[in-house]
Amino acid sequence: MGEAATVVKNKQVLFKSHPIGAPKETDFQFCEDSTISLEVPEGSNGVLLKNLYLSCDPYMRFLMAPGSGIEEELSNYAVSSPIKGYGVSKVVDSKHPNFQNGDLVWGTTGWEEYSLITKPDDLTTIEHKDIPLSYYTGILGMPGLTAYAGFYEICKPKVGDKVYVSAAAGSIGQLVGQFAKSAGCYVVGSAGSKEKVDLLKNKLGFDDAFNYNEQEIDAALKRYFPEGIDIYFENVGGKALDTVVLNMRMHGRIALCGMISQYNLEKHEGVHNLIQLIFRNIRMEGFTSFAYRHVYSKMLDFMLPYIREKKIICVEDIAEGLENGPAAFVGLFTGRNVGKQLVALAAK
Repeated sequence: MGEAATVVKNKQVLFKSHPIGAPKETDFQFCEDSTISLEVPEGSNGVLLKNLYLSCDPYMRFLMAPGSGIEEELSNYAVSSPIKGYGVSKVVDSKHPNFQNGDLVWGTTGWEEYSLITKPDDLTTIEHKDIPLSYYTGILGMPGLTAYAGFYEICKPKVGDKVYVSAAAGSIGQLVGQFAKSAGCYVVGSAGSKEKVDLLKNKLGFDDAFNYNEQEIDAALKRYFPEGIDIYFENVGGKALDTVVLNMRMHGRIALCGMISQYNLEKHEGVHNLIQLIFRNIRMEGFTSFAYRHVYSKMLDFMLPYIREKKIICVEDIAEGLENGPAAFVGLFTGRNVGKQLVALAAK
């Protein structure tokens, strides 16, 4: 008989209750009592991961409601089970031919120290070891692919385009603004604090930015875009979208990436100015990163030189320790984070 597999403690963040309105820390439970074997069961095709970084993303709010999930890989959270999201991990044990012990990967994992992934085909092996691992929760992970696909594949920028980005200091908005500048566009972003506005203008290279808590959006857009907006990268929704539509130019493009203002509402706000899409020949398209997995390699080829030459910046807001994950996630909906919010679990 072989030696028994090592069993260790496995700290976890469990889903405790379906939130009403904005999520609260009490909707989660930090558990230190679970255990896990450090060996994948014989006959399995799975991998065992040691999680290093976990990504906090607004879409996870949808998975806290009863339902069938956003995509097949992202089913809604089950009460008393670990929540799931994107993360960066190290393979501890593998029974899958595509993964070896010691490989670094990113993809969907559990909010726990160790995760047994029974269907690991959607994990992506990290090959570029000179890049910070945390970047695979952001600029080289799902947010980076979302920003790249939305801006280049949907909005198709041209030199001189006037670009507006909402929630511009978040994980996706900060990248879109920098893409716009590299494409020769004029770009203005909005955010919810002076600190974030200063970040956009002084560190990320936006042409200008404004605080939507201090300036009425319509007046701000008319000031910064007197001739109208060519590209709007939408992260907010609701009244903000309604206002932007009235400030779009002929043949404008709107990429519907997110609508964070609506995620915690029982009844979503209506958008009343959509008739302008007809009169101004505006194209508006919603999308998720799942539909653009086929451009991930193209995105890497584009992004890696910019990162290595420090021509693009990825601002990160890192919470230390799994037990601080719920607070970090909840903070997304109050604007507490500056840049990409993630949770660091352990060194590799």
